[in-house]
Amino acid sequence: MVFTPSPMLLKLLYTRGSLRNTPEGVAFSIKNRLDTVRITRIDHVQIDDVRLGISEIAIDLGEGDIRPAVVFNADSAGFTLPVGQSATFYLATSQLAEGLHTIQVQFASDPFGDLNVEVEDSITLTPDNRPRIPRDAHDDYSDEAIRKRQEFAEEFSGQKFEHLKQYSFDAHALQGNCEHFTGIAQIPVGLAGPLHVNGEHAQGDFLIPLATTEGTLVASYNRGIQVLNLSGGVKCTVIGDAMQRAPVFVFDDARGARDFGRWVEEEIGRIRPQAESTSSIAKLQYIDTYLSNKFAYLRFNYSTGDAAGQNMVGRATFAACSWILENYKGAPVRHFYLESNFATDKKASQINVMRTRGKRVVAEAIIPRNLLQQRMRVTPEQLAYHGQVSNVGAFMSGANNNGAHSANGITAMFIATGQDVANVSESSAGIFYSEITPEEDLYISITIPSLIVATHGGGTSLATQNEYLRMLGCVGRGTVNKFAEIVAGVVLAGELSLGSAISSSDWVSSHEQYGRNR
Repeated sequence: MVFTPSPMLLKLLYTRGSLRNTPEGVAFSIKNRLDTVRITRIDHVQIDDVRLGISEIAIDLGEGDIRPAVVFNADSAGFTLPVGQSATFYLATSQLAEGLHTIQVQFASDPFGDLNVEVEDSITLTPDNRPRIPRDAHDDYSDEAIRKRQEFAEEFSGQKFEHLKQYSFDAHALQGNCEHFTGIAQIPVGLAGPLHVNGEHAQGDFLIPLATTEGTLVASYNRGIQVLNLSGGVKCTVIGDAMQRAPVFVFDDARGARDFGRWVEEEIGRIRPQAESTSSIAKLQYIDTYLSNKFAYLRFNYSTGDAAGQNMVGRATFAACSWILENYKGAPVRHFYLESNFATDKKASQINVMRTRGKRVVAEAIIPRNLLQQRMRVTPEQLAYHGQVSNVGAFMSGANNNGAHSANGITAMFIATGQDVANVSESSAGIFYSEITPEEDLYISITIPSLIVATHGGGTSLATQNEYLRMLGCVGRGTVNKFAEIVAGVVLAGELSLGSAISSSDWVSSHEQYGRNR
């Protein structure tokens, strides 16, 4: 199914700030932000009041592929423009004066048909003489391009570098993961475990790679893992799965927003196929509507397979909103933004604690009284009471986690396995709970309500990152929930270890022993 891009969304194709004078005239860029398309015909470009025909237009498709529009139109095959790729229009016309100008581009595409992009952009004639990082437009991951950036960095900083230049993989593998690649940051990785996980997806013993420069971290997690193992392992369960994009629609008044929200609820059956037309993996589960003032915030919730899915759901929501803008016949939509900050991407938030973002995972275990006293030098009563006192501190401070330090283990595993480390901001949220069992043992559990992980896409396929995922047995289709359960088990081990260390006053002495306070 093909979605219909509305005029409001078509404006987003234009690359703001790309308008510039050239020796032969004027240039600007359009970037495909919709879906993979085939451009079949160029009609005209109009700059202010000057209309330019195809004899005055040439298109640069990248890598030196520049085609006059006359030749291009004569080629019935057209050209394919993948999502994320730009096309630069070169116009044989008079150079523009400094200031604001209107631009209109008329062209045809398959499968969208005739499209018309109308925007405003400005020309600045102030020269930019600042130093620029070297870049090769044809192959920015070649050895030569990388060497030039390394030399630039040494000259700019007045330093000589040795270690950042040493790496063992083909830099071309980084395309799509890192721009202006210059070198690497070597982060130590320690192993903890093996951790015995009793999950629905992760079952058995797993070596845990922890990338960190924080002394005692690996030792602390390893200590918690040993106690969990001696207690029969950690039970882990994925209880929720959703990735969001949250657009906002602006109306003239609150009633317009309210009526729109009701319409979206009624039309979910027609909206869903529009969203899912952009991906074979993303599945729209439901849409939450939140109203405030004259704004309608829609929170689209998807399942995204083994990918974390932020880009995937952005694309899907873009398609759905384009259909909504084209088909809603109620009060006029005055403004639309694909992301309203209500998905809280890369930010801790209460809504993600309540509604889930990524995977919602619970890790739990029962620690026998004798084992806890022998290994951790605390009683169940000490830890449970300490937890109550800590709850008050977390409540008073407004923290997103009433546990000890789940971000430590999550971050260390994220770095090792190629996760998007900024997602720790959401993933660090945690709900810790403990109680004394009728047998006077200790029950502990932690719920991670917004654990954003992937075993496919992003940085998970890079050289060392993929090796650590292979160490965990978390590569291939259908392994993301397995990985989520392992991460949750590691988090619980860290809570048990640090909580016990603080309760038994071993915390400072452990840091001394492992060199943190030197």
